[in-house]
Amino acid sequence: MKKIINDPKRVVDESVAGFGRAHADIVRVEFDPIHVVRADAPIAGKVGLVSGGGSGHEPLHAGFVGLGMLDAAVPGAVFTSPTPDPILAATKAVDGGAGVLHIVKNYTGDVLNFETAADLAAADGIEVRAVVTNDDVAVKDSLYTAGRRGVAGTVLVEKIAGAAAERGDSLDEVAAVAERVNANARSMGLALTPCIVPHAGEPSFTLAEDEIEIGIGIHGEPGRERVALEPADRLVERLLDPILEDLPYTSGERTLLFVNGMGGTPLVELYLAYGHAAAVLADRGIEVARSLVGNYITSLEMQGMSITLLKVDDEMIELWDAPVQTAALRWGR
Repeated sequence: MKKIINDPKRVVDESVAGFGRAHADIVRVEFDPIHVVRADAPIAGKVGLVSGGGSGHEPLHAGFVGLGMLDAAVPGAVFTSPTPDPILAATKAVDGGAGVLHIVKNYTGDVLNFETAADLAAADGIEVRAVVTNDDVAVKDSLYTAGRRGVAGTVLVEKIAGAAAERGDSLDEVAAVAERVNANARSMGLALTPCIVPHAGEPSFTLAEDEIEIGIGIHGEPGRERVALEPADRLVERLLDPILEDLPYTSGERTLLFVNGMGGTPLVELYLAYGHAAAVLADRGIEVARSLVGNYITSLEMQGMSITLLKVDDEMIELWDAPVQTAALRWGR
């Protein structure tokens, strides 16, 4: 194992500390218990947004804390859900009196721990709602989930719901926007190589030199099938076809097309994949109204990609375009 680390047990703490120093104009970092908070939180009268989960998916979630997105993020150990205590601390830290929305990826540990934290917050008089993201079309159930996994669509939920909170929407209204985005987002990914969790020191799964895994999860969970490596256009179609089958589109509908890298994939390959995905959609009469390409929800150094398609309306586009200033997304301010 070759990694730029000190003690494998200290990777998350040291990384989060470095993140806080690098982006002190946007966030503050608390360590007892660990959570990352928007520098100007809490904001009176504004709905607070909190998300989190296992580390190793950077920039998700701390990289999306700031104006127009999350108010706090709670990092767990690598690929491990945070416990209720830091989630509760983050919830209290962003409570401006208008309630708090938890955005939770559909993994069993995340769901249970966020639910516990929400119950504890309610006992302290904080109104909490939760939206569970489940955009992955690859598998219905996995080792980590009951139902579909929450993957790259989570980024789109955080951005669009974050903009709704920023403009002053109520807790019910922000939750409704988040639910609508989740309901209209579909994702599927693939892996060319496994990743190595620092404390494990070995690959999370094995692939032959000419093999890839279709439908991979963001923790290295198995997908639908293993196939021989194919040209990029065919790989894009293997991801895009199930998405289009799962949420049927008609000609003239508008989308946000998100091609995401899994951590070890260079942009030259991601843009190549985006080009073919956009062409496939154009051939079907589906408009790409907005786009996002890059490494935004990763699996450490895994080589691979995911494709997310979000069916958008005028309000979603307006909220997507709204100003955002975080470590990982910045525009419009």
